[in-house]
Formats: sequence, structure tokens, C-alpha cells
Amino acid sequence: MSLQLKGVGVALVTPFTEGGAVDFPALTALIEHVTTGGVDYLVVLGTTGEPATMTAEERHRVVRHCVVHNPGNLPIVVGIGGNNTAEVIRTMQTFDLEGVSAILSVTPYYNKPNQAGLYAHFSAILEAAPLPVILYNVPGRTGVNMTAETTLKLAHAFPGRAIAVKEASGNLSQAAYILRDRPEGFFVLSGDDNLAMALVAMGGDGVISVAANVFPDTFSCMIHATMAGNIADAAPLNLTLHEVTDLLFAEGNPVGAKGALAIKGLMGNNLRLPLVPASEGLLAKIKAQIDRYGL
Repeated sequence: MSLQLKGVGVALVTPFTEGGAVDFPALTALIEHVTTGGVDYLVVLGTTGEPATMTAEERHRVVRHCVVHNPGNLPIVVGIGGNNTAEVIRTMQTFDLEGVSAILSVTPYYNKPNQAGLYAHFSAILEAAPLPVILYNVPGRTGVNMTAETTLKLAHAFPGRAIAVKEASGNLSQAAYILRDRPEGFFVLSGDDNLAMALVAMGGDGVISVAANVFPDTFSCMIHATMAGNIADAAPLNLTLHEVTDLLFAEGNPVGAKGALAIKGLMGNNLRLPLVPASEGLLAKIKAQIDRYGL
């Protein structure tokens, strides 16, 4: 498997205009911003990208735009997941994935399957997927936690197909078991920005980050320093980012991230319902952190 999912993947937000359309010029500017900032790959249509509020045509156009407007020729991962296994498979097999390196697929939400159901769901997806798959465990959004045992069972059963896990359980002990018993070539990625340094220091391979939309240079330097074993360099950067990263998620994701990007003049602060822009109080706190640390 030639794809190296190490370092910083950025879970791109999808910019919208005031009228609600996808803002493609702002998306181009965002990709340039994160590429110049040093991220290692792009993740498009993750939950941060608000794909649940987009039409199928919009999702296709966003992916094609990212493939074409990719100045660093970075690997691209596309989010294709859901709680209807057959529909996820159909979407994967009909989506235009030219120029895409891998698929990110989230655990089913709302249905709350047990571990046997999660294993069966991902087994069906991994058998049918046209590209390698990153398993995405995020119980705070889906209502169900995929245990280390289930993740490892999938990783061992589908070598070369299940290539990584984005572990966003917030449980470093769970991540440690995956790190200890993973097969060779299986990447373990943090899905929690404020735990990313710790997971990488434990032997993890990197992060798929929301904060890297806003602070790609500082965040990438922190992760890359940790990967190199330079904890003395990484730790101050981690502490610099800690509070502002918490603020990015204080009113939901990508509410804070889009607010911060608007503060930095990179796009309008526009979301699609049911999400609404960050409160003035939160924006003021985010701006104060940006100003305090020169972010």
C-alpha cells in the first residue's frame, strides 16, 4: 500500500455563500491556505464539510474541485459513510473517485448497532469498496463506540482494504490497545485535535484535524515535531493551540472553525441549517486567542 497516511490530514470545511451556494473561490483559497501551512493530505466531505446538508451533485462538484485545485498534489480522502450499508456501498461504487486515494467511512449513526453489527457493516463495505478505507470511530456524533477489539478484527481481516482508523472516541486507552495489536501497515490517526499530540507520542501516525483548517502552520509544526520526537518543540505549540481548539468545538463543528476562518478573512461565516453561526461571545473568545498567540 503506497498511501502513507502520516502527519496532518485536514478535514476541510465546505465554504458557502450568504445565499447558501457552495463558495468555490473560497474553497480554492482554503486549499491553498492549508497546503501552504504544511498539511500532508486533504479530507473532503468528512462531517466537518457538512455533506449531510449537500445534494449529491454538490458533493461531486466539491470533490472534483478539490482534485483539480490541489496545488501541492496532496493525497485526497473522501468521506462516504452512513447508516444504510447498501446505500453506502452504492454511493462508493458510483461516485467519481478519480484522483482520490482513499475513503473515510464513519460508523453508522442513529441505528446504534452492536459490535457484531459494526463488524458486519464494515466487512460489507470493505469487500465492495473501490479504494482503501479509513474506519472512522466517533461515538460523540454517532451514539455508538467501535471497540478496539472490533477495529483490530477488521484491520487483521482486511489487510490493504482497512488501512487506518480515525479514532475519535476521546479514549487514549482504547487507542493504545489498537496501537499495540494493529497489523503492520495499519495507521492509527487521532480524530480529537487536543489529544493528537498525545496519541502521536504514543506511537500514532497523525491526525485528521479540524483545527488545521484555521491554523495549519502551527498545528502541522506541532504534529511533525512530535513525530520526530521533538517533544520540547511540540509541547509549547500544543499548549498554544489548546484553548482555541476547545473553543472551535464549543458550539458544534464546524461552527467554531468557520467563525475562526471568517475572523481570519478566509471565507464568509455561513453554514447550512440546522447549524447556525457562532455566537458573538464565542467569536470574541476565538479572536482573543488568535490575537494573544499571533495565530
